[in-house]
Amino acid sequence: MSEAYERERQNNDSLSALQQKVSQLRSVTVDIYDTARDQHVLDSTSSTFSSMSGSLKTSARRLGVMAGQGNKVAVFKLAGIIVAVVVCGWWLVSLVL
Repeated sequence: MSEAYERERQNNDSLSALQQKVSQLRSVTVDIYDTARDQHVLDSTSSTFSSMSGSLKTSARRLGVMAGQGNKVAVFKLAGIIVAVVVCGWWLVSLVL
């Protein structure tokens, strides 16, 4: 009988510790949300991505015009820059991980 009582006490202790951890996690999550809301991060994110999308579309259109004009040297330079950025990015990511 004492073994069952001891197991029940251990279960209650574990449950209490788990409830405290969940409460702390909830508190941290609420704090993060409040901070983001206070800084208007959530509202401005949409406009930031929208403007970035516009910039990418404009850049892609310009790249298409440049490639269509037959300026092969500029196209090769751009291709080299893109390859260098991808290689450097891959190298940095491999260092971090």
